[in-house]
Amino acid sequence: MMVCHCMGISDRDIRAAVDWMRAADPDTIITPGKIYRALGKRADCGGCMPLFLDTMSGCGTLGVPVNLRKPKRIASKEQA
Repeated sequence: MMVCHCMGISDRDIRAAVDWMRAADPDTIITPGKIYRALGKRADCGGCMPLFLDTMSGCGTLGVPVNLRKPKRIASKEQA
């Protein structure tokens, strides 16, 4: 299915880019901008963004890296 008509990006392109980025760097945060760059494209009108984001979120490998799921807590002055 065509997701971005301006740049000719399909749902398969998005899934492939997400999988490639996750395999290349398991700790990376994947954003639409990074996907566009990985595909050698750039966003144009932005009309595709809702469908683009839905397609991204449907990727099994998109998830937030484990080491970034629980932010480190900063000790307060009372605990020190």
